[in-house]
Amino acid sequence: MANSGKVLSVGQCSFDHGSISRFLKQSFGATVMAADTLTDAVEQIGRETYDLILVNRILDADGSEGLQLLKMLPEGVTPPPVMLVSNYPDAQARAVSAGAVPGFGKSSLQTPATVELLRRYLG
Repeated sequence: MANSGKVLSVGQCSFDHGSISRFLKQSFGATVMAADTLTDAVEQIGRETYDLILVNRILDADGSEGLQLLKMLPEGVTPPPVMLVSNYPDAQARAVSAGAVPGFGKSSLQTPATVELLRRYLG
């Protein structure tokens, strides 16, 4: 397990945020912060340094499209890798085309493939 790592989880429902947080803490020693909305996420990215951003396909709080986060970042802000959390392959393909790194679905959270994928960013 890595000794550090900070993740921003954007738009997950409380159940999914809890599952993702526990998994990342147990597997990588990561600290996971939550942002309910895209505006909240942009503010947190401006204040904190993150190793990875996990964005839900559709935000639980307001139904907005999570990938809009990539368009909302201010000029000159280089975000950490942004990864889509979605079970839909077409959504994953759109995310990568928009500038995100390959992500994973909630149903595959604890699989070896997802662990390997996350290890690239969280050690």
